[in-house]
Amino acid sequence: MSYAIVRAGGRQEKVSVGDIVTLDRVAGEAGATVELPVLMLVDGDKVTVDAKSLASAKVTAEKVEDLRGPKIVIQKYKNKTGYKKRQGFRAELTTVKITSIDA
Repeated sequence: MSYAIVRAGGRQEKVSVGDIVTLDRVAGEAGATVELPVLMLVDGDKVTVDAKSLASAKVTAEKVEDLRGPKIVIQKYKNKTGYKKRQGFRAELTTVKITSIDA
């Protein structure tokens, strides 16, 4: 089994060929090709973490769609002062399908 650990936005994701992964927003249209930087590569029993070897490795993904995450409600409240504040946030996300992992 072959898989890779890639950097996607501020997080790391474990991906293999055919996986559909949700990342932070990536520029481009649906169907565009995206390359993700590789942090670790596992091919059977062989594990590669050397920076020189990983410089030539790449993970290619195809952009599927843009979407927005669930709403997160932020509420602040101070007792006995009448202060309350409500704020919402929805993350901008992109769904990609991993097409290839090249060592």
